[in-house]
Amino acid sequence: MTSEAPPRERAEVLERIDALHSMLARMVLEGAGLDSMAAEVTRVLDVGIVITSVDGREQGASVTGEQRALLADADLVDHTGRVRVERLRTQEDPSGAPLGDGEVRLVKVAAAGADLVRLICVSADRLIAPDDLQALERAATVVALLVTQQRAVAAVENKYRGDFLRDVLHGETEDHALAIEHARGLGWDLDRPSVVLVAQLDPPTPQEGPVPPELRREWHERFAQAWCLVCQARDRSIPTADFSTEVVALVPIPVHESEQEQQRLMRAEVAHLVGEVAGDRGGGRRPFSAGVSRPVDAIAGLPTAYHQARRATSVGRRITGGGYATWFDELGLHRLIALVPDDAELQRFADDVLGELAGDTPEAGELRTTLQVLLDSNFNVAEAARMQFFHYNTMRYRVGKLERLLGPFTTDPHLRLNVAVALQVLDFRG
Repeated sequence: MTSEAPPRERAEVLERIDALHSMLARMVLEGAGLDSMAAEVTRVLDVGIVITSVDGREQGASVTGEQRALLADADLVDHTGRVRVERLRTQEDPSGAPLGDGEVRLVKVAAAGADLVRLICVSADRLIAPDDLQALERAATVVALLVTQQRAVAAVENKYRGDFLRDVLHGETEDHALAIEHARGLGWDLDRPSVVLVAQLDPPTPQEGPVPPELRREWHERFAQAWCLVCQARDRSIPTADFSTEVVALVPIPVHESEQEQQRLMRAEVAHLVGEVAGDRGGGRRPFSAGVSRPVDAIAGLPTAYHQARRATSVGRRITGGGYATWFDELGLHRLIALVPDDAELQRFADDVLGELAGDTPEAGELRTTLQVLLDSNFNVAEAARMQFFHYNTMRYRVGKLERLLGPFTTDPHLRLNVAVALQVLDFRG
């Protein structure tokens, strides 16, 4: 049975906690950042402090190299530097995660029902005392005030920056020199070869069930913040913006004399950024798909590149099921279909070629599947029957029915090509 601390000692503890709280509040009023606040908590409590996003991305810290090494050795940091917050116990749990002779604790920072950040306390040589946890909880309220303040300012700035980048990508900036100069004022560089990358969260799986709109918005905000942090860490001049349902980044193309090597470096750069955002999917991060445009040399080509990147994202998700980065140049036939600006014309083409097979009925869907299997097997009826688990005569009957509906596609190569393209159009349109 533990005994309570003597009144004088308890009073000293409360005085220390109040002093820390007052100092942190004063620092917020004076415009201090998260690094400075973490350093003040470290000075008072003699513990390391890391302030991260909800999914563990560092936003401020005051830790020694030894403490960072211990976190890495304990597998509490992934290869991207993200703290694996999902492995840490909260302040309500009876014990923290072990770390050397000490432990690691996590304090959730929330305000007005919004989950803001995580305050992680690191002690390598002792257990974290209950009084220290109480002080951390008081500190979390001030951190919540600062983060809320920063988010309010960032929301205004991001809307302004996002509106500007949206105008550029929609081709609504007539004076390109002025746009480039304006971008410099925002810390961005639009005057260099680049590719446009569009990233979108994948929809929830059927197993997850209905997701409330506010939760989906929280997922997207976390996703957009991750992209901004990763791009800024890589190159602060990379234009990055949240477009409500997608995140857009203009990734610069590395300079190299060899075009082949330049291509390799460019793909490696995109893969690095995508990998940094994806990480190990821990901390509540969601799977996402990305599309990458062809390279563009000047600002005038950005609207076309943006269209290509969006097409690559949507088509890539349909082809792969999501979770991948798709390059526009890798879309094959879908690339040509994506370049047709009139979706209604694409649908008319499919209707003209496939007739009633372009309908939404179950029978039309089954016959389209059989038709695609025949094309994939180069019209080997026996192989197609095996692939669909049909009797050979059943497949022969279906081939006859398809020819009555479509014409002699088994012997007319031009008709066969039209049929194949029409099926891809329907697949492309979902």
